[in-house]
Amino acid sequence: MPLRQRPLLVGYYGEHNLGDDALLEVLLAGLPVGCRPLVTARDQAQVQRRYGVDTVDRTSLAAVMGAVGRCDAVVFGGGSLLQDSTSFLSLVYYAALVVLARSQGKPVLLWGQGLGPLRRRRSRWLVRGVLPLVTAVSWRDPGSAALARSLGSADGGGVGADPVWSVAPELWRGEGGPVVLCFRPTPQLQGEAWMPWLQTLERLAPERELLWLPFHAHQDRGLLANLRAQGLLSPALAARSRELRAERPREAMRVCARSGLVLAMRLHGLILAAAAGAPVAALSYDPKVQAAATDLGCPCARLDGPPPSDLTARWQACLDTPLPQPVVRRLRASTEVHRQVLARLG
Repeated sequence: MPLRQRPLLVGYYGEHNLGDDALLEVLLAGLPVGCRPLVTARDQAQVQRRYGVDTVDRTSLAAVMGAVGRCDAVVFGGGSLLQDSTSFLSLVYYAALVVLARSQGKPVLLWGQGLGPLRRRRSRWLVRGVLPLVTAVSWRDPGSAALARSLGSADGGGVGADPVWSVAPELWRGEGGPVVLCFRPTPQLQGEAWMPWLQTLERLAPERELLWLPFHAHQDRGLLANLRAQGLLSPALAARSRELRAERPREAMRVCARSGLVLAMRLHGLILAAAAGAPVAALSYDPKVQAAATDLGCPCARLDGPPPSDLTARWQACLDTPLPQPVVRRLRASTEVHRQVLARLG
């Protein structure tokens, strides 16, 4: 039996977000045989039912700290937990878990983590103190590893692509298929600011259906209806648009595998679509999306300004043209570094 058979898996689980669901699925599949994980989750019933694991309320600091005492190790599972863009208190919460676990002699693993942003001086000071306490780490991008080194981390940790790249691929069969939109609300696009992007979308492929695929149930669902209610969709664009619902990451991948193009704002929408073999292009509301698009070599338009004048042509060039498979295979292979971190639990 593994020495660390009861790990506490810490992350944004049970939030009805397909990206975090995919991270949890990959993490659970990568645990050494014999592990009986305890998972932090908001919707505990959903996580228990879907994955057959024990859970603890991730919104209760007291409950999570109590869980640290009942577990043999703590694993920060994907995403970017050590950051202060959510709030400084969020960063303090996760730093406190590291300190608590290490004070009890329990290993702390950072698995497939992003680091930052750390906008406050006190945030950088806090992370500089916490990183040396970590037992093992793998980063999901070179920028996070570089930030760790700049904060004095002697062992910068291994670097691989986002762990979700390790999901089993789908066979793309979407030539001539619909355009799938993994869009989300964002402060960069409010009201009329959507108009030039929607007009670009209207010119892209007038004969194809547009499938709006929400990745976060509470944030993304209803975006199409909201834009329609604001009168921002032309009659033609509205007529060929409809919203889908995917309850699991694999369902979303199958939708993407039947598409002629996926336009993704969501990081894991971009990754799962590319892993499904679909043609992709990105719209970046966050540097992590830009970084993933750069790794893929796919077009990426930033949302902090108007669309580039040639964006329609760039998207049209992507239609029915999947990414080179060697690129996808390289990114998938690079996730091995994350598996090696989990092996420390054995």
